[in-house]
Amino acid sequence: QLYREARECLTLLSQRLGSQKFFFGDSPASLDALVFSRLAPLLKAKLPNGKLQQHLKSLQNLCNYCTSILSLYFPWDGGESRPPPHPVGLGEAEEDPHKRRKQLLSVLVGLAAMLGYAFLSGIVSIQRGSVGPAGRQPITLEEEEEEE
Repeated sequence: QLYREARECLTLLSQRLGSQKFFFGDSPASLDALVFSRLAPLLKAKLPNGKLQQHLKSLQNLCNYCTSILSLYFPWDGGESRPPPHPVGLGEAEEDPHKRRKQLLSVLVGLAAMLGYAFLSGIVSIQRGSVGPAGRQPITLEEEEEEE
């Protein structure tokens, strides 16, 4: 039942697309994004049961639609050209000789900014005081009066 409905849906999409480049003319719309997001994996993925994939491949206009979008918006994935390959043999040091220094500087600037914010907003404060005998804070005059 599910396979039959999916097959019917693909056939209806093919009929609706007809010979147009996109569903609503010459420029893509949100429907094109939605349809492509469902068709491209079905067209490109290796599936254990390829019956639905075979039906999609028989609908030439939908295949051309997916190929067109892939080559237009994802040329490195489905089109003719590929992105320039990453140079082989270059280590991190050769790519950017100051990468470690920049990372350390970024961490230090971030830490300084957080500490500055903590002090300025009052989250953290420093109070000077002396430590009394046995490591206890000295008792102030107000506390002495309360004890008497």
